[in-house]
Amino acid sequence: MQVIEHAKIVQFIGAADGITGRKKLQKMVYIAKKLQYAYKEKYEFHMYGPYSEELTLRVEELCNMGFLQEERQDKGSYVQYKYQATDAGDHFVQMAQLEEASPALFTCINLMKEKSSRFLELVSTLLYFEHLPKEEQVEKLHVVKGKLNFSEVEIDEAYIFVMNLMNQRAIH
Repeated sequence: MQVIEHAKIVQFIGAADGITGRKKLQKMVYIAKKLQYAYKEKYEFHMYGPYSEELTLRVEELCNMGFLQEERQDKGSYVQYKYQATDAGDHFVQMAQLEEASPALFTCINLMKEKSSRFLELVSTLLYFEHLPKEEQVEKLHVVKGKLNFSEVEIDEAYIFVMNLMNQRAIH
C-alpha cells in the first residue's frame, strides 16, 4: 500500500512537470485531496495552512530513493526547492501499476501550478474550513492569516478557482 502512495506523489509531480516550492507542493496535494482525488496523506493546520508531515517524509524518501530530484535554489534571503520526477521515478510509477492520472487530475494539477503559493495557501485554508458557512470561513481566514491581508477580490477569486476545479472534476 505504501508503494502506491509513494507512486502517486511521483506521478503528481511528474504530471506537473515539476513543482517549485515545498509549500506549493503541500497545498497542491491538499487541494487535490479535498477535491476527492485519492491522496491519503493526513493534514493538520500549521503556520502556512494545511500541512502534512507524512507528505514531507514521503517526498524525502522518494528523493533518497532517486525517484524524485530535489534542486535547492538559493534565492538570497531564502532557499527554494524544486521537485522533479526522475526517469527512475517514472519507471517506479509504471512498476507500481498505477493508473494514469485522469484528464481531470492533470488539468487540476496544471491549473494549481499556475497559481502562486500565497494564492494556494488562501485556497487550502478556505478548504480547511469548508465545514463552516462561507462567512465563518472568511472570518477564520482573517484570524489565522491576518498578516497576509487577503482582499475580498482575492477571496472571491479563491472561491471561483475552487468551483472551476470542481467543475473540471465533474466534466472528466
